[in-house]
Amino acid sequence: MDTYQVVLYIHFLALFVGVGAAAILVLCLFQLRGARTLADAVPWGRVAGRVGNAFPIAILGLFASGAYMTSDVWTWSTGWIDVGIAALVVLALQGPLVGERTAKKLERALHANGPGPLGDKARRMTRHPGLWVTEFTAIGLVLATVWNMTQKPGTASAIVAVVIGYAVGVAVALAFTRAPAEELAPASDPMG
Repeated sequence: MDTYQVVLYIHFLALFVGVGAAAILVLCLFQLRGARTLADAVPWGRVAGRVGNAFPIAILGLFASGAYMTSDVWTWSTGWIDVGIAALVVLALQGPLVGERTAKKLERALHANGPGPLGDKARRMTRHPGLWVTEFTAIGLVLATVWNMTQKPGTASAIVAVVIGYAVGVAVALAFTRAPAEELAPASDPMG
C-alpha cells in the first residue's frame, strides 16, 4: 500500500468532515433565520454550537495530510499549495474571530429575549452578517481550493479562484442577511 494514497484518503476524510459540518451549520442558520419563537431557535443554536467543534479537526487534518503530500510529491513553493495554505489560515481565523463571536452575541440576544416570540433584536441577530458571511465565504474558499487542487493552476490563477470563491460567498450570504418581506411590510391597521 502506498503511503501517499493513504494520506490522500485522510486528506479527503478531513475535507468531508469540514463539508459535512458546514452543511449542518448552513441548515442551522436557515432554521435560526426562520425561527419565530425562542423554542424554535434554541435547538438549532445548540446544534450549531456543537458542530463548530468539527472545524478545527478538519483544518488540522487538511493541513497535516496536505503537508505530508507536499513534502512527498510537491514542493512548498508550489503556488496553488501556498494559496491553499493561505485559505486554511483564513478559515482558521475567521471562524473563531468572527463566526463564533457573532454566535455568542446571538446566544446573548436569545437569552435576553426570553421565552415566547423572538423580538426584533434576536431576529436581527439570526441574520447577522458575521454568521452568514463567515459560513458562506468558508464554503466558497473550500470549493475554490478544491478547484485549485484538481486543476493545479499557477499562483495568480489560484489566487483568482479563491478571491472569486470568497466574493461569491459574500454575495450569497448577504442575500440571506436581509429581512424577509413580511418583516419589512408595514403592519396593517385592523381598524382601517
